[in-house]
Amino acid sequence: MFESINWSYILILPVIMGALGGALVLVWWERRALGFFQDRLGPNRVGWFGILQSVADAIKLITKDDWVPPFGDRVLFVLSPIFVAGAMLMAFVVLPLGPGLIIADSNIAILWVLAMSSLAVYGVLLAGLASNNKYSLLGGLRSAAQMVTYEVFIGLSLLGVVILTGSFSLKDVVDAQKDLWFCVPQCVGLVIFVIAGLAESHRLPFDLPEAEHELTAGFHTEYSGMKFALIMAAEYLSLILISALIVILFFGGWHGFGFLPGVVWFGLKFLLVINFFILLRAAIPRPRYDQLMSLGWKILLPLSLLNLLITGALVLWMQ
Repeated sequence: MFESINWSYILILPVIMGALGGALVLVWWERRALGFFQDRLGPNRVGWFGILQSVADAIKLITKDDWVPPFGDRVLFVLSPIFVAGAMLMAFVVLPLGPGLIIADSNIAILWVLAMSSLAVYGVLLAGLASNNKYSLLGGLRSAAQMVTYEVFIGLSLLGVVILTGSFSLKDVVDAQKDLWFCVPQCVGLVIFVIAGLAESHRLPFDLPEAEHELTAGFHTEYSGMKFALIMAAEYLSLILISALIVILFFGGWHGFGFLPGVVWFGLKFLLVINFFILLRAAIPRPRYDQLMSLGWKILLPLSLLNLLITGALVLWMQ
């Protein structure tokens, strides 16, 4: 009876709950880390070291009035946060978190992740449109332009990894790094992927679609309660996804040194990447929107094409 069961599907619930729970914990950890980096106190009142602050915030958002603007499109307004969070969660099904710890080992896993991140653009754009608010609309348009632009560079930065691996499967990518992590031969692709990932996930210093000094809160200006909580959860899910992809694509996934299990190695690398992104938020100033677009099309595009050309030429020469 048990032989017909696909045991990988049992991982669906732990992965989803772990991603959502990780987003909740990451809110607290980011506040504590930013307080340390900026020489100030983080959350320290609710629970030991403020560990229950995120729980208190979640309870507050759940119990807040679920308001829908009467001047907007009610259906799209309600569905947009679900699109954004759902697209981020769908990308987790192809991530290999350890030997055998993968829900779906697809031979087009990289394309699947890119497709799901692209779907999130629709949710953000519809959120700005459905609010019928000028700040929300401008934030949605900014977000769509930023995400679509930097998706190009994410895809181009990954092509070097695909060429070296010969496969779009993330499991094959990890297996190909058993002897040498791709952060060495693909160091340029790694830098491009990190910058594009920051822009894709709206993280500081590239949170221009939500710039408070210009657009109030951007595309989610009119959102409150659980809808706002879903949008915030999607942002942290995007950060978790980008960090996991960096570990899988460039730092060997679960491969490590010594006697530690593969899952432990993956977790240690993942924590280092997460803390690196938090440190960037504390240290790097926010650029102007035109500077962000110029960085992409004038610098990252030629670099990514040059990296792709050199990688392809070297692989052909070695063959």
